[in-house]
Amino acid sequence: MSEKQQIIKRLLEMQKRFIAHEHAEGFSPDAYYHPQDGDPLLGYRDEYDALANKLIDIAHQEKGSKR
Repeated sequence: MSEKQQIIKRLLEMQKRFIAHEHAEGFSPDAYYHPQDGDPLLGYRDEYDALANKLIDIAHQEKGSKR
């Protein structure tokens, strides 16, 4: 599996986990933007953003374009 495919797979897994959490617990902007220790969303935004940016970089590299 290519790095791009692995990133996409991980992003989809993260989205499914987020949606399941949202359905079970509801959505709290405070918990999303300021998660506490032990919160299932702790580190979610940072990891998701890093993976999404890496995917964008790969797409630009494939097309020979720049950000």
